[in-house]
Amino acid sequence: QQSGRKYNLFLKRRLRIDKRHQSKDSIFFRDGVRRIDFVLSYVDDLNKEWEKKLERRKEFESNLQKAGLELETEDKKESEDGKIFFVKIHAPWEVLITYAEVLNIKVPIKENDIPSMVENPLDCVLFPLRLPEKVMHPEPDYFTAPFSKDKQELYLINDESTFFSPSMRNRIVNYILTRCPYGTEEGKKKFGIKRLLNNGTYTAAYPLHDCQYWKKANDPNCDSERYTLYMEWARFLRFYKEQPLDLIRKYYGEKIGIYFAWLGFYTEMLLLAAVVGLICFLYGLFTMDENMSSKEICDPAIGGEIIMCPLCDRECEYWRLNTTCESSQYSHLFDNVATLFFAIFMGIWVTLFLEFWKRRQARLKYEWDLVDFEEEQQQLQLRPEYEAKCTQKKRNPVTQEMEPYLPLTSQAVRFCISGATVLFWVSLIIASMIAVIVYRLAVYAAFASLMENTQTLQPISGLLTPQLATSVTASCLNFVIIMILNFFYERIAIWITDMEIPRTHMEYENRLTMKMFLFQFVNYYSSCFYVAFFKGKFVGYPGAYTYMFNRWRNEECDPAGCLIELTTQLTIVMAGKQIWGNIQEAIVPWICNWWGRRKARNNPENLYSRWEQDHDLQTFGALGLFYEYLEMVIQFGFITLFVASFPLAPLLALMNNILEIRVDSWKLTTQYRRPVAAKAHSIGVWQEILNGMAILSVVTNAFIVAFTSDMIPRLVYYYAYYENEDSPMSGYINNSLSVFLISDFPERNEPKENPENFVICRYRDYRYPPDHERKYLHTMQFWHILAAKLAFIIIMEHVVFIVKFFVAWMIPDVPADVKAKIKREKYLTQKILHEYELEKLKERLQCQGDKRATEKEFIATEGRMELSRAM
Repeated sequence: QQSGRKYNLFLKRRLRIDKRHQSKDSIFFRDGVRRIDFVLSYVDDLNKEWEKKLERRKEFESNLQKAGLELETEDKKESEDGKIFFVKIHAPWEVLITYAEVLNIKVPIKENDIPSMVENPLDCVLFPLRLPEKVMHPEPDYFTAPFSKDKQELYLINDESTFFSPSMRNRIVNYILTRCPYGTEEGKKKFGIKRLLNNGTYTAAYPLHDCQYWKKANDPNCDSERYTLYMEWARFLRFYKEQPLDLIRKYYGEKIGIYFAWLGFYTEMLLLAAVVGLICFLYGLFTMDENMSSKEICDPAIGGEIIMCPLCDRECEYWRLNTTCESSQYSHLFDNVATLFFAIFMGIWVTLFLEFWKRRQARLKYEWDLVDFEEEQQQLQLRPEYEAKCTQKKRNPVTQEMEPYLPLTSQAVRFCISGATVLFWVSLIIASMIAVIVYRLAVYAAFASLMENTQTLQPISGLLTPQLATSVTASCLNFVIIMILNFFYERIAIWITDMEIPRTHMEYENRLTMKMFLFQFVNYYSSCFYVAFFKGKFVGYPGAYTYMFNRWRNEECDPAGCLIELTTQLTIVMAGKQIWGNIQEAIVPWICNWWGRRKARNNPENLYSRWEQDHDLQTFGALGLFYEYLEMVIQFGFITLFVASFPLAPLLALMNNILEIRVDSWKLTTQYRRPVAAKAHSIGVWQEILNGMAILSVVTNAFIVAFTSDMIPRLVYYYAYYENEDSPMSGYINNSLSVFLISDFPERNEPKENPENFVICRYRDYRYPPDHERKYLHTMQFWHILAAKLAFIIIMEHVVFIVKFFVAWMIPDVPADVKAKIKREKYLTQKILHEYELEKLKERLQCQGDKRATEKEFIATEGRMELSRAM
């Protein structure tokens, strides 16, 4: 029986091979002429909704044919698994020209004769980074104009089958698919492929890749652009090469092209920040031995003789300052004078990045024919979901047509539910952060006791202090909680945005973006804000400590400062997110595709068709780019908001982004179905988010240098309270520690044991000693330091903001040569169009009898040309 099955399978394959002369890897219909612009797939399962789905499909496909599209169906017997039907769609010339006019698609009218830019003298140096000209510029540069059916002879139409690129074709077909009706259900008109996918009528809808990524197509009519992208862009060994942005735009559309242009530019700018950050880090490394503070802490005669007050109640013991020797030395790596310089530098760098990106974006808008493009009509039209769910109608004041609308009361209720949901999840993040703080306070005593009593930990006790052990474990725990909350909130955010029923696609994306960014901002940065601005700031002093919930004593900073703990927190969360993100982006889709293709890969190429190969790939989805932008913007926050605590953050981001570009390109080219091409002239709402973070970063870094770093107290001591003119910083540690009389401890705080009978202990603060008349009150030095911190914040913010605004004013958003080219192209395009109209009018003058009216029209057209030239 088993051998009979194998024989039948062999006959089936043999028949399928003989049935076609062309390879099933082809992207054409069976006639080998009509190109497949889109594919729909479905499984004809005989369940209770089988008849309803069948009726929907018949109606939908009938309406597609009425719209002018041509369909060809592959029976399930022809599919690899014998279950899936494939409907191949071709858009003929008449459909393409009709919808090209509707979508205002620009097409070539004349080859660009504007001279290219002057040769760059660095071209010979940058030659190893260049890609071949054919890859970088896959087609000539043309003057373009919006397509019009009435002026077809004006355009450079050499071949109707190749005049519209595959990305334009799939965009046009997708436009038809999203608006094609399929019947009336429950008294409502139903339409759109998205609803049919949601209700299971179809299982997938996608445009085809043009070939396999690892080899060129057999058909000479295929451009094999996917293969070129894989070989020249999507391999990690090409990490040092420039990106073929024109080819990316041609294959995937402007929206994806602008993302990779932005990511590449961001990575290039990170190189400068990474180099400066590395120099600042090396400065800290080479000056470690000159740091007077860590010298005094490590000195047995100074730090070894200073007895510190216990860091927790009852269980913790008195400890000697020199036990934090190693951690104080390492804190100097990040807490030195270079920190201040780097914080100011990054405030200016972020302005340069945003201003130069505007210029780069303006150049791309010109090169990609997006100058007159405001928003794609598809983006501004009503969402099918909005039209389906809004039963009430009102007259549009602009078009004077009846349109569906959502009543104000319904909008208010939906917004209240949405706002309450977001507020609940933000509160959940804050609650989880408080839980991690409680964990820090609760386990600190356990770590302190363990490290004091365990002999095996003695060799590393200098490096792994209780503070550091608590900080590292709390950071790891916090990262796990961040990932869990993030996983659930992503789904909640999409659900509540759908519930709000946004009117347009643009509105939908903007609302979802703001919800996701607000949540992730709080989720990723709240722990860093706690360590930077709250930890160690509200501790109190021995005998009058501050308690959380009247139970857990607030954390103190290391005698060398809290900056090293902020660095630890930032490194773990940032590095952990980047590693997890790359695993999620690259390995998960690869495993899913491998699992789905494990049987099909054994089949010959002519049995495993192009549409089946693409069907087995992952779906990029409408929100695919949204998650890519979100990941990079969160990273941008790490390297700007808290960069004063970790100068190596830009270097980490640079290394990640070099990998990110190749991972994103690899997965898009090899692991995902081809996305539907879409237009975009900018990075959208993300630009405003980046601008907001750039301004906030100046404030946060000023506060980090003032309140988290130990720089201001050192400078105040250096200039006003030094004790030795030859070495102004000597004695700083002793000066920064106040004295407490152990006999003044209340029973709640006093350690259980005092084997060496210490009389006094020291703590980090500026308070009067126990024998002073103002016992344990703040000294004048405390108020001097506080005034210096506030003055520093005001001065630093004003200096950086003034420089930022001056730089932004000095750098125009659009380069002068691009402005000139835009004007030149507009002039030449108008001239070509006007000359064409004049030619048409002359022909009409010769053919028509009413010459007077036509002559007036001719004179008016000439006058318009003259006016255009003057303008």
